Amino acid sequence: MARSIVLTDASPLIGLARVDGLPWLKALFGEVWMPQEVRREVLAGKGYPEENLILRAEAGNWLKTCAASPTQPELADLDEGEASCIRIALAQPLPALLLMDERAGRAIATERGLRVAGTAAVIGMAQSKGLIPSARDVFGRLHSSDFRISAQVIHAVLRRLGE
Repeated sequence: MARSIVLTDASPLIGLARVDGLPWLKALFGEVWMPQEVRREVLAGKGYPEENLILRAEAGNWLKTCAASPTQPELADLDEGEASCIRIALAQPLPALLLMDERAGRAIATERGLRVAGTAAVIGMAQSKGLIPSARDVFGRLHSSDFRISAQVIHAVLRRLGE
């Protein structure tokens, strides 16, 4: 099986950090990449607790920053993090998985033939691999942190997991 690259936008990093789930990324994927634009967004120096957790993931040398993002194709309707993830994935010789929550970015990535998974899917993967005992509990913690995932998406993941 061909290797693949996993690229993350800001939202999954922030959401997973809020539920102490960044280590799940390492367990599930080994190595995860973020564009420089995403790094600037999640490590903006605003003192959020997630920043320290993301810095620790970087120090663990499994969360890495891409050296440079291509400037094409132009993806004007997306923020720079999402656009950079898509551009880097399209430029890769290996298959890519994008971790992205925003609807517009997911739609454009899918239209261009890229695989996409969001924070909810990562939580589901973590539960199915035995990294967490209950996805329902994690969704509850995430919801109480003011991080939003649609109820429809959560129900679909829980249904798939039999929770």
